[in-house]
Amino acid sequence: MAYVIGIDLGGTNIKGLIINQKGEVLKQHYIPTKDTDDGSWRENVKEMVEYLKSYLQQPILGIGLSAPGLPNEQNQCIAYLPNRLKGLENFMWGEFLGDATYVLNDAHAALMAEAKFGVAKDNRNVVLLTLGTGVGGGILINGQLYQGLSQMAGHLGHISINDTGESQSIVGMVGSLEYAIGNYSIEKRSHGRFTSTWELVEAYRKGDHFATYLWLSSVRKLAVALSSVINLLSPEMIVLAGGITLAENSLFEPLESFMDLYEWKPGGKKTPIAQAFFGDMAGAIGAASFVLSKF
Repeated sequence: MAYVIGIDLGGTNIKGLIINQKGEVLKQHYIPTKDTDDGSWRENVKEMVEYLKSYLQQPILGIGLSAPGLPNEQNQCIAYLPNRLKGLENFMWGEFLGDATYVLNDAHAALMAEAKFGVAKDNRNVVLLTLGTGVGGGILINGQLYQGLSQMAGHLGHISINDTGESQSIVGMVGSLEYAIGNYSIEKRSHGRFTSTWELVEAYRKGDHFATYLWLSSVRKLAVALSSVINLLSPEMIVLAGGITLAENSLFEPLESFMDLYEWKPGGKKTPIAQAFFGDMAGAIGAASFVLSKF
């Protein structure tokens, strides 16, 4: 039996686990990141790895590490992440941890988790979007993660659905999908009436007219974006992950209605849209899955 350690590095917590090639989780663990300007937080990652190794007491194939930012071409480190987790950029994790270590963008890791062991298992062409504070994503083509130039493929939150929009995403894209539905913009989009998407959805469920207008407008824009992605890539499945998907029927039912308006369905063939199976351990599972894909 082969074993892999998966680590999900976030600004608040480090999540770690051990899985085998069947996707069975043998152990999972959480510790605080304790983000510091001197980069000493990296020792907490090592502490996590050592804890999991001591539990397993057997050799591992390697370590997968999921993190925000863009990795280098060899997936050895995060090459680009300004203004967060000082000491992360260009830090070579394999040398530090003493094992072969593959570093992956966190949204790409979520895709790998779903494609290997989750709702998209047995599909070779998949698109995943993470709907949360912002909007991220990943693309699987012929069973392989497509990272593209600069390892940034799948950042679908930065596609534009309104080229005359005044708002810009963090990469400078006008009229972005991320602004249209991401939690970070809800206060501005609601003129201060709501401070979170959860508040907006609760008001929508109670029949609030303004909330209904705002929420359905966001879902309609999501449907336009997904239909555009379908026209571009024609995936076998689209997976939606992230906190906003916890709205469940309040999201998926109107989304299906809007997709009926915009999706091109040659011969009546509809692209399935599924809610992600994995929750807060998706990054760790996906990072471990990426290691497994190397062997």
